[in-house]
Amino acid sequence: MTEPTPLEKAFGLSGKHALVTGGGGGLGLAIAKALAAAGARVTVAGRRADVLEAAKAEIGGDVASRTMDLSDLASLKDAAADIEASRGAVDILVNNAGNTVKKPFEEQTAEDFDRVFDVHVRGALELTRCIIPGQAARGGGSVIFLASMTSFIGQPLVMGYTTAKSALLGAVRGLSAEYANRGVRVNGIAPGWIDTALFRAATSNDATRLNKILGRIQMGRVGQPEDIGWAAVFLASPAAGYVTGQTLVVDGGALVGF
Repeated sequence: MTEPTPLEKAFGLSGKHALVTGGGGGLGLAIAKALAAAGARVTVAGRRADVLEAAKAEIGGDVASRTMDLSDLASLKDAAADIEASRGAVDILVNNAGNTVKKPFEEQTAEDFDRVFDVHVRGALELTRCIIPGQAARGGGSVIFLASMTSFIGQPLVMGYTTAKSALLGAVRGLSAEYANRGVRVNGIAPGWIDTALFRAATSNDATRLNKILGRIQMGRVGQPEDIGWAAVFLASPAAGYVTGQTLVVDGGALVGF
């Protein structure tokens, strides 16, 4: 067997088990593919079994799936236990699953806020609560939260989403402070405008909006899903072994222009 190069040792994830929520499509799928390419065995979780099966086929390699509803907090302990029993302890947890409600603030109800918070914040934290004690007991692990540009800037009509994504910045800082001395690193990724199906649907027939977005991005182009995937690989890898409590903004310089 060929000895890994220093670069492979720094960024490789061989022998690690990564759980990615919302891993059936979009950024979650890109993250799962990148982690698998780095050598991790990957479990993708989401609400739809058919979507997860398609994702498994696309990722290839040592990948499994588990249906999971993050808004059902009471179910997450058993879900996490099942995953670890069948696939091994989770070394890397990527809290990616999300949703949104787009309405003027005055029309948003408490139920609308709960729908968003239950997934982005309560569900992500509850799943982390199920996984992180084991990581700490083993003396190492990585937890990654998907934040957003809206964690830093205001956007109209998505008050619940903006508030939830902002809360994740606090979760990253608080958890990192609590678990750093137990070997668990907690970080975030804040994607900018990324070329996903949702982005294309929102801009394909609106050249004015697309040009406005491009005008805000210092690099003059939107990002690719794999840009977020490789950022996750970095944060999960030994290369980021001295990085915790940070949220990595991957936006082509867009925030610089605001």
